[in-house]
Amino acid sequence: MIELALTGGIGSGKSTVGHSLAARGAHLVDADAIVRELQQPGQPVFEALVERFGEEVLTAGGELNRAALAKIVFADPEQLERLNAVVHPAVRAEMSARRRALADALADKGDAIVILDIPLLAETASGGQEVEELSGIAGVIVVDALPATVVRRLKERRGMSEEDTRARMASQVDSEERLALADFVVSNDGTLDDLEREIDRCWRWMQSLIQQGA
Repeated sequence: MIELALTGGIGSGKSTVGHSLAARGAHLVDADAIVRELQQPGQPVFEALVERFGEEVLTAGGELNRAALAKIVFADPEQLERLNAVVHPAVRAEMSARRRALADALADKGDAIVILDIPLLAETASGGQEVEELSGIAGVIVVDALPATVVRRLKERRGMSEEDTRARMASQVDSEERLALADFVVSNDGTLDDLEREIDRCWRWMQSLIQQGA
């Protein structure tokens, strides 16, 4: 079994790449999916967010209004730090637990691949913190897209304004810092067919790591 980290900035297509690799046979531990689970009503993270940010971050049905929360935190670095202080430790703990469970389940499968989808991997590394998720991994895959591509993509797919998109991009490290971590880069500025070819190329690279005994 080998483990690989997958990361990329907002709108890069990282999640699409992760799920496409899973469809090819990889085992995916998805931080974004874990965040959504931990933010469900009744979960400790949900309760902590409501306590910290107030009921204005709730929908009429009592669920977390992610758009309202994003509007608060991406306009104020201090608020973003408060959000991260609630969410990141819980997500990291859950990812570690799932990673251990997969390691036990796949211990005798030499050709198994585990993908750790970690959106803020570069942010953690750039902050000088020890990156627990990088321990024991065989490499880092970075999904990269030009800023203009990201702005257009998020406007078309999520209806986000350029101002909102660039504010979120500004809260993350720049592309150069993220690419500095890369052992493999998936370029995603073209069509979906172009991306599939990039994912095929990435899958072949991952298979080569298994053959090399990484």
